[in-house]
Amino acid sequence: MNERNSLAKLDVSREPMARQVTRALRQAIVSMKISPGEMLSEQDLAQRFGVSRSPVREALIKLSEAGLVRVLPQRGTQVVKISRAAVEDARFIRLAVECAVVREAALKATPIMIAELNASLTRQRRAQRATSSDDFLALDEEFHRLLAETAGRPAAWRMIEDVKPQMDRVRYLDVKQATPRHTIVAQHVMIVDAIKSSDPVAAEKAMRQHLSEILRTLPELAAQYPDLFELEDDAVAEALSA
Repeated sequence: MNERNSLAKLDVSREPMARQVTRALRQAIVSMKISPGEMLSEQDLAQRFGVSRSPVREALIKLSEAGLVRVLPQRGTQVVKISRAAVEDARFIRLAVECAVVREAALKATPIMIAELNASLTRQRRAQRATSSDDFLALDEEFHRLLAETAGRPAAWRMIEDVKPQMDRVRYLDVKQATPRHTIVAQHVMIVDAIKSSDPVAAEKAMRQHLSEILRTLPELAAQYPDLFELEDDAVAEALSA
């Protein structure tokens, strides 16, 4: 594990320990503080979080269900490497949901929600010059959550949260290496402009362009970071041999 001591500290008064451990481990995996392929020890994690092994075990089960770790008999728990197929499947689902979301947002947006979206864009513009990828990606997630709220479909964002872990590690690499932050913000502006114009067709078109960016950068990232990707993935193998 890279930068082990940077794992998020837990707050005993806030929420169940297992949920906090799950979120902290997920963020560490997404941000590559825990490397793909690394073995995890329940005892070691419990010591570092200052909790019993029970919430750690529960957290690892949740992360296994999300496809971020796998249990290896007689060996322990391993962080899975990035699978291009899994990323593309997650992107397919997210595209279907978010295109429907922005179409409804364009028809239902209130002045209050448009103001919220504009405020989100302002925060993103300021963060373009910041050094923290974590902070910028948090603002990106905030923006997409606000779109679901604007459409009156908050459950849609919760559904996306269930599938997007497969995309998140690539998004973390992408925002650092491939797609400039100003490009991401510009795409968000196009989505908001379409919503302001009450144009569901333009809103969907802008969202499709936005969520297609990962398909352009994925082969580049696979070739640049071969140790982070599943070698048995045929698409990755092609990228490595190109």
